[in-house]
Amino acid sequence: MRRVILLALGLIPMQLLAQNSNFTLTGKVGQGGAPAKAYLQYQVGNQIWNDTATLVKGIFKFKGEVQGPTIANLVIDHKGEGLAKLGAAADVAAVILEQGQISLTAKDSVKNAVFTGSKVNEEYALYQALGRTATNKMVDIKAEYLSAPESRRSDKKYQEHMQARADSILAILFIEQREFVKKHPNSYVSLMALSEQVGQNVDLAIVVPFFEKLSASVRNTPEGIQFGKTIEATRNTSIGAIAPFFTQNDVNDKPVSLKDYRGKYVLIDFWASWCGPCRAENPNLVKAYNQFKDKNFTVLGVSLDMPGKKDDWMAAIKKDGLVWTQVSDLKFFENDVARQYNIKSIPQNYLIDPSGKIIAKNLRGEELSKKLAALLN
Repeated sequence: MRRVILLALGLIPMQLLAQNSNFTLTGKVGQGGAPAKAYLQYQVGNQIWNDTATLVKGIFKFKGEVQGPTIANLVIDHKGEGLAKLGAAADVAAVILEQGQISLTAKDSVKNAVFTGSKVNEEYALYQALGRTATNKMVDIKAEYLSAPESRRSDKKYQEHMQARADSILAILFIEQREFVKKHPNSYVSLMALSEQVGQNVDLAIVVPFFEKLSASVRNTPEGIQFGKTIEATRNTSIGAIAPFFTQNDVNDKPVSLKDYRGKYVLIDFWASWCGPCRAENPNLVKAYNQFKDKNFTVLGVSLDMPGKKDDWMAAIKKDGLVWTQVSDLKFFENDVARQYNIKSIPQNYLIDPSGKIIAKNLRGEELSKKLAALLN
């Protein structure tokens, strides 16, 4: 059920970038005054902004500069309790900051705000409505699963049934998102919609035609250009493609190249010492490695450990008994190889044949041993 939970929480839009522009956000939520406050949180480049405004008869105003349309969180603290005390029950809404005047009004809660003067926020409101039903259903599935007896939660058939229900909801949502893109080819929101459909198992045959139908003004933004690179990375790491070459330093700071593994079956394993699911999977990798290491198979670990955390990486290698070669540049998800392979979450792995071709992805547990047995026994 881990994938169900992540998907339920993962319908989060991405930031959109363009040229610097000034914005003014004016809102009216109810009639409250001091100590009620409004908080606006957003990011410009590497800087995170946390702006605060006091409500006067429900009215507040923010001004600032962003690099084109940018997602922000707008929080209304009705009782002036302080942002840190609001928790999950906070009255919060997403707003896209863009050049010009943005206005919103709501009778009681910013979650129900109506936007005027901002086409992109009007489009975004339509887009959010598409995902609201799906998100609620996913939350219900998660709650139903967690409330089931442990004996049922551990039953494989029950897990598959719940996953199938979640997958069917997402399938419908993805269709609705693509319909939105078709109707709004000039909207930044359409790029956000497509971004939610690009992951490790993206169907390029579906996504690429929709991306190509976006207007040039959207595709040529920095975010649109990056999206195109993501598509290309996905294409380059699809089953049947030749695995992209890379070179990265090992634990002794000596360069290791994927080219050196030509002629062997090699599993490129993306993991990190801080990643619980990765560490839980490591015993399966150790078992498969020991079973097939003398049959032209090996593993090449690529760690997404964080800057300054080499000791943690080394300790995890020793504790988990990972005797194969490990490489990392200690850049977290900015790891050069991870970016090259479009890694958005871990654990992830790719099985490469002796010619360098990708023949399988994300083999877990006994699946890896079964695949290797079919190839090498």
